[in-house]
Amino acid sequence: MARPQEFNTAEALYKAMGVFWSKGYEGTSLADLLEATGLSKSSLYATFGDKRDLFLAAFDCYRAERTRELHLVLDNGKARKSIETFFRKIIEDARATTFSHGCMSTNQAVELAPHDPDVRRRVETDFQVIEDAFARTIQRGQAEGSIRSPVSPRKLARLLVVAFPGFQVMVRAGANAARLDDALATLLSNLDLPSK
Repeated sequence: MARPQEFNTAEALYKAMGVFWSKGYEGTSLADLLEATGLSKSSLYATFGDKRDLFLAAFDCYRAERTRELHLVLDNGKARKSIETFFRKIIEDARATTFSHGCMSTNQAVELAPHDPDVRRRVETDFQVIEDAFARTIQRGQAEGSIRSPVSPRKLARLLVVAFPGFQVMVRAGANAARLDDALATLLSNLDLPSK
């Protein structure tokens, strides 16, 4: 008879996600994962497979959580304000100690995506999900009048997606608040009618 599992799989996965998120894939050792999860080597391998399998499961956990948060922010209230809130949240989260390691998808776009097709597909999917969410929000904003730009929602969404990792990188690089506020105001001005 098999021994019953004595740990919470979801909790262990969440803890592993935190390690991969803060240290990256290459920077995370097996010892880091065992310490964070509190699992033995045999339990870790039996439950999640090897380090790469665990990383992909943890990355997928992160991605699902972030997608829920994305929709929570963008699907509520006036569209233009929702988009501004989304970017202000990125800036605040990047400044917070807990989130100082940035967006895991952006990090992996640089670390593993260039040479790992499985990670590349996930990163591409993540940016497409963000683009689609922005496009829907912009379309809603144009219909309700909070976004007055006549530019197509898809084109505006692509601009916002390009800005998304840029803000995270600038915050992590220590850009001051005035510079970020100015950049955000300029970015959001693309949602208004062009000045004559």
